[in-house]
Amino acid sequence: MAYATLEDVQARYHLPIEESLHTLVESRLEDAENKIRVRIPALDERIAQGRVAESTVIRVTADAVIRLLRNPEGFISETDGNYTYQRGQTDGASELTIPPDDWRDLGVRKGMRTIQPSLELPWEAEQ
Repeated sequence: MAYATLEDVQARYHLPIEESLHTLVESRLEDAENKIRVRIPALDERIAQGRVAESTVIRVTADAVIRLLRNPEGFISETDGNYTYQRGQTDGASELTIPPDDWRDLGVRKGMRTIQPSLELPWEAEQ
């Protein structure tokens, strides 16, 4: 069972979610949480320890599902005669996406790390 519920998605979405989409929303909430669990296998422990707020997990998974509800076909732009409408890159996905800012909110950091070797080099031993 996912942390976020249909009610959490509805509270953040600006339109009523049709009953025919309820099962889809609940399934996609689980999918979004599983996507998080791939990168954070100890998610439950992090929440229990207060290292990640449960409300953050709820927001991130609900927002991922809302992005999918808003643009299920993944259109980036549409043109009809002289009228053109273009969506942002994060709105153009037809799959569950979690943007980098949300990963940071969940405590996932990306960046270069330095590994310090612990062995002694021959020319250093002579000094």
